Amino acid sequence: MGQITVMTGPERRRRWSDEERLQILAEAFAPGASVSAVARRHDISTARIYTWRSRLRQVPVLTEFAEAVVDNGAQQGAQQAGMPVIIVDLGGKGRVSISAAASPALVSAALKVLR
Repeated sequence: MGQITVMTGPERRRRWSDEERLQILAEAFAPGASVSAVARRHDISTARIYTWRSRLRQVPVLTEFAEAVVDNGAQQGAQQAGMPVIIVDLGGKGRVSISAAASPALVSAALKVLR
């Protein structure tokens, strides 16, 4: 009679949801985090984490949102004073101001470049 070996433990071919992958990536690449420590904690290889990051970078995804505030009173006053109506703050990289006199095509082109 032959011998049968029964393997127990986690299934080696695991399926990760997109949410789980994003959570692990955020954890692994957070400031001060160690990719190898995160990989050990989730019982996956560091290569898998880097592969997920590489694939995520290839997909054009909007990952951050900005708060938009509309103030009609301030907008009308700014138009009369010739001040910019739209101001896009780029964090530490600068600021883009768009006046009310700008054509829709120019505004559209400027915002596409900022994407």
